[in-house]
Amino acid sequence: MAVVYITHKARAGWETIPPALFGVPGGTIGSVTRADLDKQPHEVAEMFDGVAHRYDLTNTVISFGQDRGWRRATRAALGLRPGERVLDVGAGTGVSTEELARSGAFAVGADISVGMLRAGRQVRAEVPLLAGDALKLPFADNTFDAVTISLALRNVVDTTAALREFARVTRPGGRLVVCEFSHPTNKAFRTLYLQYLMRSLPGVARAVASNPEAYVYLIESIRAWPDQQGLADVIAGSGEWDRVGWRNLTGGIVALHRATRV
Repeated sequence: MAVVYITHKARAGWETIPPALFGVPGGTIGSVTRADLDKQPHEVAEMFDGVAHRYDLTNTVISFGQDRGWRRATRAALGLRPGERVLDVGAGTGVSTEELARSGAFAVGADISVGMLRAGRQVRAEVPLLAGDALKLPFADNTFDAVTISLALRNVVDTTAALREFARVTRPGGRLVVCEFSHPTNKAFRTLYLQYLMRSLPGVARAVASNPEAYVYLIESIRAWPDQQGLADVIAGSGEWDRVGWRNLTGGIVALHRATRV
């Protein structure tokens, strides 16, 4: 068991961010495979520990730089104002948290992978990051004005439970934005996209990723994820969020789902 303390000084009226206790399992990425999309938290953490070193670079390369625009669109969709508090779940190295902070809001990132957090602290020491499971966030009820998760909700073992946990830490009337891979709306484009995922992306990942085997799982998780309406139904069905809507980015490769805390 490893204890990771990632703290940040008081800002925007906050006390020091509390430490989080997080166990780092042993082993390799081999426990998560193409045939196993039932994601347990320790397996997800282990997988992302293995890709942490070059994760940001790999994402930019395989998305042809679109990831930067997706982060900006997520920030815009949240409608953040200076002085508000926003939680970035599945923050990884904190690149998305850093983008959110450009709004003037206080942005804090949480991630289950200690390896990703450590990689982030090396290049973004000023970004507040801490270890935390999306299913049991280390924050009190009604702490945040908004919560977001980017390209990580599909890696949570229980999507509905995570959405309810996001709601717990968000004040009534607060906002949720989920940025996640989705289904291209044009049939011909979707065919080309799937061909890229299955034929080209593994080769690109081998060239730039620190643990390319992990991207086999990531490809399969993208293919298995619900479409835009399907995810909207899951968010609304959690019972904690209403006024659910979405808009497509990059032809539907990614969709932004927005909702309001009941």
